[in-house]
Amino acid sequence: MRDAAPLAQALYAGGLSVLEVTLRTAAALPVLESMRRALPDAVIGAGTLTRPEDFTSARAAGAQFAVSPGFTLALAQAASAAGLPLLPGVMTPSEILAAMSAGYDTLKFFPAEPAGGTASLSAFASVFPGIKFCPTGGITAERAASYLALPNVLCVGGSWVAPPALIARGDWSAIETLARSAAAYQR
Repeated sequence: MRDAAPLAQALYAGGLSVLEVTLRTAAALPVLESMRRALPDAVIGAGTLTRPEDFTSARAAGAQFAVSPGFTLALAQAASAAGLPLLPGVMTPSEILAAMSAGYDTLKFFPAEPAGGTASLSAFASVFPGIKFCPTGGITAERAASYLALPNVLCVGGSWVAPPALIARGDWSAIETLARSAAAYQR
């Protein structure tokens, strides 16, 4: 929790103005609140939302958007009810079709590397020409550029910009440098 604000500030200073806090631990919502207080100009959302009730909690903590690892109508409805834009996760053509039928044209491709990476996204481009993706899951700094070179990829997500060892040491300067490198890949 004490690292939330300096981490967010380092990422933001490095050029990453959209941050996602994954809801994987009990500390996630307080971390999101702390980041929002520290960086009111950043866009900070909640990720790994897997239950409808997660959306209400995320909104109350200050989330400005939501990300789910998969797609269901219940999650889409909960996001709408909470007033949160949703980036729903997909991995297969059937999931893409389901999200499309619910009105989504921008999707999280997850888990990107295990699900076929750039080869899968390249194959999706001709079948789903109006769909854009934000791949996450197993993407490294070395692989990010190959994803961003694809015309159907808007952005990538990855935890390589905030390695746990650097956070533990409080090496915000090193994290800012990693963020700056990642921001240079932005489209």
